[in-house]
Amino acid sequence: MNSAVVGIILVATLVTAAISGVFGMAGGLILMGVLASYVPVATAMVLHGFIQIISNFSRAAFLAKHIAWAIIGRYALGIGGSLIILLMITWRPGQTMVFILLGLTAMLVWLPKNLFEINVEKRYQAEICGFLVQTLNTLSGVAGPLLDLFFVKTELTRQTVVATKAATQVMAHAVKIAFWGFPLFAMLSDPALQADAHFPPLWMFAAVVPLSLLGTWLGGLVLARMTDANFRIWTKWIVTAVGLVYLARGLWFG
Repeated sequence: MNSAVVGIILVATLVTAAISGVFGMAGGLILMGVLASYVPVATAMVLHGFIQIISNFSRAAFLAKHIAWAIIGRYALGIGGSLIILLMITWRPGQTMVFILLGLTAMLVWLPKNLFEINVEKRYQAEICGFLVQTLNTLSGVAGPLLDLFFVKTELTRQTVVATKAATQVMAHAVKIAFWGFPLFAMLSDPALQADAHFPPLWMFAAVVPLSLLGTWLGGLVLARMTDANFRIWTKWIVTAVGLVYLARGLWFG
């Protein structure tokens, strides 16, 4: 991986961590697109998972007192069901399919909320959320818009929404790293295939940690000044714009 790509990834880490610190999901969507544009899908998934774990963990830590732990426990049960399905899957999407999946995932923000009784606080819905979000997150790299559907109708504050979603995503990205990491590390162990992986230098993994923390802190400052209404409106339009770009990238330039 050349130095220009490393620089782009580091800048994207800082900017998208700040965006996620405000909206809870848009940053991860943008970062996944940046990574998939410059490195192979397996490498992009592992890098995205690592960066997002740091970003989400720091966001959850900063807002720890707002986390709805009962929801987290039920969500984890859903992840267990998803793991059973994922262990049976041998298919891995290529770059074009990843962009299409990312675009379609973003469009989930436009699903009519009145047609569905989706609320993560209700019985069994946190478990369903964990199952669906984990499966989609592992295959496309991002599932924020789907996760958000389960939080739209809750009575939770914006801080609790961001903090709880961040905690769920720490688990989700850990599973994604494992799913994509095994085939990637198989490539890295073969000297003939190492160059094809476009894996970054190890120092970059250390560099993204302070950048993620800084971005999360900056995003938290903005979040504190927003109203709950503005928080939801801006999230929807930013995710939609990013999704349209990804659909165009996948359908017309794939």
